[in-house]
Amino acid sequence: MQSVALSLGSNINPHQHISLALDALQKRYGDLKTSSVFESEAVGFNGANFLNMVVVIETEESLESLVRFLKHFEDDNGRSRNSPKFSGRTVDVDVLTYGQQCSDAHGIELPRPEIVENAYVLWPLSQVFYDEIHPVSKLSYAALWQQYDKTRQKIWSIDFSWQGRKISRLGLKP
Repeated sequence: MQSVALSLGSNINPHQHISLALDALQKRYGDLKTSSVFESEAVGFNGANFLNMVVVIETEESLESLVRFLKHFEDDNGRSRNSPKFSGRTVDVDVLTYGQQCSDAHGIELPRPEIVENAYVLWPLSQVFYDEIHPVSKLSYAALWQQYDKTRQKIWSIDFSWQGRKISRLGLKP
């Protein structure tokens, strides 16, 4: 069984699309470990703010099968593959880690470089993988977040409910 960290993001009807992603992941993988939901400004282009979070699933599914499922889910929910890399998204679900695997397979580098580059990935990941060790840096995700220059990107937690329960609250401090 592999612990897999997934990054969820959306800036087009984001509450709806994040909830749909959580529903689909729960239906396929069962219990989810979820971070808070964060809002941040678009990175790399002028656009609406994004909502982002990290979800951890447990699976015996191969990385290839998982990626195929996620791409199909994104496509079914209006993800345009012809848009520029830095543009609005209905929903974006990225594999951040797949166990402790370090590789470049199925079009993704693991662990994802975005983990240490973007606050909207690292902060939520540090919540769900607090003591886990990043396989390249050999530091915990909590330590990576502690070292991160928090002036690089504006990010804040929001109130967010899913399936009738609050999974995130406004006002967390970085």
